[in-house]
Formats: sequence, structure tokens, C-alpha cells
Amino acid sequence: MKLRKASAAAAAALVLALTATACGGDNGDDNGSDTGSGSGGGDKIKIGIKYDQPGLGLKEPDGTFSGFDVDVATYVAKELGYEPKQIEFVETKSADRENALARGDVKFIAATYSINDERAKLVDFAGPYLLAHQDLLVKADSDIAKGTDLNGKTLCSVTGSTSAENVKKDIAPKAQLKEYGGYSECIAGLQSGAVDAVTTDDSILAGFASQENYKGQFKLAGLKLSNENYGIGVKKGDTATVDKINAALEKMVSDGAWETAVKENFGPADYKNEPAPKIGDIVK
Repeated sequence: MKLRKASAAAAAALVLALTATACGGDNGDDNGSDTGSGSGGGDKIKIGIKYDQPGLGLKEPDGTFSGFDVDVATYVAKELGYEPKQIEFVETKSADRENALARGDVKFIAATYSINDERAKLVDFAGPYLLAHQDLLVKADSDIAKGTDLNGKTLCSVTGSTSAENVKKDIAPKAQLKEYGGYSECIAGLQSGAVDAVTTDDSILAGFASQENYKGQFKLAGLKLSNENYGIGVKKGDTATVDKINAALEKMVSDGAWETAVKENFGPADYKNEPAPKIGDIVK
């Protein structure tokens, strides 16, 4: 008799457990991949950005984030249904961006992510949302005004970057190259006179030049040595999210928020930005 009671109790417990599981449902995986309202139950969305690029993606000492990419990502997330408090910004270094999307570590990436054919084989892109160009940053009183003026000068870029090598090969063969581990070191070298110019995307250079401790010291040469179409990377095949992000970017431009973000993040460097690009308009 006792054995039958125990078996019945166990069966009842099993039924209750199965019922609870069925009713509980699935709130989505923990990487915030749901692009629904985002307003219920404290769901979060994970977004990949850079942590070390002033004016674009920077983690401040107090743990907050600033920059144009951050502003764009925050605007897009809001259009997807997420308030700022529901956003978790994740550092995604250039070499790991495709893997981060493939693993589902982040829902999308806004991190000076230039659209090109090779990357488009691995991820899908929304945008572009900014057209940048390779340029030079020089001291405010520098006489460097064109690429050939770099002959006999010292040009700095980051180790592993092809920017400086392209300049030396195609424009100024007598330029002396100096490589550092990061752009902040190049900028410090420019400030001290150890180098005469720094080269990378003009948006990145403008972001550094806009920092409070550098204001007025540097200027952009205004050269357009390449076209860099910044897009928002999304996991390959997630066309629904691409469409939603594109709609958000179009709205950001039409309501003036895009222009405001450009001025706030790059204005102090007198950055001559291109007009907001049209969705899908890739400038080669």
C-alpha cells in the first residue's frame, strides 16, 4: 500500500514538472538575440563595439560608453525595442568580429566595420551608415598638404595595418614608416614630434583629434586615399534583422539624429564628413 502511494506521488510530481516546463516557455537565448519589443521581462541585447577608439567606440573610465558608433548602435537598438539600460556593449576586436557574430556572442556589430566582398561572404551587412576615407592627421601648423609631401617624413600607423604601406608604395616611396601597437601611441608620437603624420580612416583620426587634451593641436589633411563604407554586421542569413536595422538607419538620418551624432563626436576636429550614405550604396 505504501509503495503504491509513493509511486503515485512520484508520477504526480513528474506531471507537475513537465507542465511547468511547458508553461515556462523560452525567453530567447541569453545573447539578446530577440529583436522583439525588448520591453518585457528585462531582456537585454548584446552589441559589439570597439572600446579604444575615441569619437567612435570608447569605454570611459566610469564604465560608460561614447562615440559615433555607440550613438548609432543605441539608436538602432531603441528602434528594435530596447532601451539603453537593456543594452550590453561587448568589446569586439577587428580580428574577432566575424567569429563573434557566428557564435551568437552579439546581435550586431557597429565598430568601424568596413563592408567588403570578403567579409560579405561571412556576415550580412546593414547600411552603410558612414562613408569614411583613409587620410592623414598632422600637426595644426604642418606644411603637409598632399601625399607626396610625406617623402622624407615619418609616417605612423598600427602594426599589421596596410594603410602606411599603401601610402609608401603608391604615393610617397621615400616616406619612413614607424609602427606602434595602437593609434593612441601614434597620436602621442605625433604630439611629441617623433612622427610627422598618422594614417588610417579619417573618422578614427577625427575621433582622436577631438579629445579634450588634443583639441587644436592637429588637423586632417583632407586626402581621400580610400573609401571605407561602415556597415553594421549581422549574423549571416539573418535578413530580418538586417531589414530592421536598415529601417532604423533611414529614420536616424531623416529625423536629424545622424547629423547630430556626427557633429557631437567629430566636430572639434573640423571633420569634413560625407553626407549620410543611402542604404545599400557602396562606394568603391
